[in-house]
Amino acid sequence: MSSWGEIYNASPVHGREQRGIPTKDFFMKNVLLSLSLIGAATLMGCGKTEAPPTAAAPAAPAPAAAPAPAEMPELKVAIDPTYEPFTFKTADGKPTGFDVDIAEALCKEIKRKCVYVEQVWDSMIPGLQAKKYDVIISSMSVTEERQQVVDFSDKYYFTPSRIVVKTGTAFTDLASLKGKKIGVLKGSTQEKYAMGELKPAGASVVPYEAQDQVYLDIKSGRLDGTVADQVEVNGGFLSKPEGAGYGFVGPVLNETKYFGTGVGVALRKGETALKDELNAAIKAIRSNGVYETVSKKYFDFDVYGN
Repeated sequence: MSSWGEIYNASPVHGREQRGIPTKDFFMKNVLLSLSLIGAATLMGCGKTEAPPTAAAPAAPAPAAAPAPAEMPELKVAIDPTYEPFTFKTADGKPTGFDVDIAEALCKEIKRKCVYVEQVWDSMIPGLQAKKYDVIISSMSVTEERQQVVDFSDKYYFTPSRIVVKTGTAFTDLASLKGKKIGVLKGSTQEKYAMGELKPAGASVVPYEAQDQVYLDIKSGRLDGTVADQVEVNGGFLSKPEGAGYGFVGPVLNETKYFGTGVGVALRKGETALKDELNAAIKAIRSNGVYETVSKKYFDFDVYGN
């Protein structure tokens, strides 16, 4: 029977290790060692802490925008732009004239923005009552008849009216106009006068929607004359080439029952606060020189009157 030492020395495994051939156990040890090294490297990689990127400096806040100026509330102003030099249009269609400049001055005083609404004359008051606009600043005379349906500011001017016919027309009194065709602005104080005085004297009174249409028909020969505001007819007709050969006849016309007590701003009844503002504004522009500046732009006399 062999001893334990003999068996060991005769072991083939023992012989392979001696000849440099790796055993299974040796191979497994190397595999385990390699896996251990890989695992350690992986853990080191996973545990690597990268420095966080440098945070960008916060942008400086933009300067606050200046607040937009507050928009002034509008004041819608009705005008009939056929009444030179009080209300008419420039060549590019912009409203202008004495009434318009006064409206702008009043709006400045009461801190409102004038917005103009064109309206034919005989629809002025109905449009105001229907709230199409806030006021009428268009040479509207203050009369008892109108005061029954609308309110008025204090006057801002007063001019009389005149009869205009062809130069050389024989005239001694209103009966001299018998058979003449006289054109007037529909709904005006001049129409009221013509219907009350000229028609009974035998004249034919023809109402028109606009005063400039009256002048066109006088020039064409369809009318013999007109009754109009003295200043307006001079600026809108007599001083122009088409008015050559025409002039005033008869006395200055200013009877209160027809022509009222002056021109004011018309507004709806009950608007006391607006009326008070407008009256204060009229007083202000009369005292601070603005009214005089506007007046001299159009007239060489005191249009405010007595």
